[in-house]
Amino acid sequence: MSLGIVHYNDPVLRRKGEKITAFDDALASFSGQMIETMHEARGIGLAAQQVGRVLQLFVADLRAVEADFDWKLDGARPPLELFMPLVFANPKVTVARGTQLVSSEEGCLSFPEIRGDVLRAEAVSAAFRDQHGLPHTLECTGLFARCLLHEADHVNGILFIDRMEKSVRAGIDDAVKALAKQTRAARAAAPP
Repeated sequence: MSLGIVHYNDPVLRRKGEKITAFDDALASFSGQMIETMHEARGIGLAAQQVGRVLQLFVADLRAVEADFDWKLDGARPPLELFMPLVFANPKVTVARGTQLVSSEEGCLSFPEIRGDVLRAEAVSAAFRDQHGLPHTLECTGLFARCLLHEADHVNGILFIDRMEKSVRAGIDDAVKALAKQTRAARAAAPP
């Protein structure tokens, strides 16, 4: 069963996630629902806040994208098909030392049809646990790194529009304001 995706201006998107402490069947089930929701929405990443939960948790799956990126999972380079989709619980994402910043267009499932350029590091490393509590390390570049940075921001209450330069943000400001208005109207119309 897929979950509803929360849109911009819902307060949950600005909340920092709580640390995952129980790696149980409920977490595995919720992670599976997040993956299903991400796939149905044709996304490559989805954070718990985007489905209304305030947790340090996101999922990612880059198997369907044709982009130039590299990775090492736990020191090896297995094919993406062997380990994706990935569940990231309590992620600690770090920018690789000496990496360059690259501007590229991003979208977000919480901002339907709104896209804009964001400057992000080209290479990162991440320490995290999977849905079973097993620890992992991941090093990645390109779109994979961008995805991790975008989702790590989400679990800390930061949105991609916060990372945009003022001129880029100005270009999408009307669409963002319209989405915020729609979200407010939908929340006001929802039963208590």
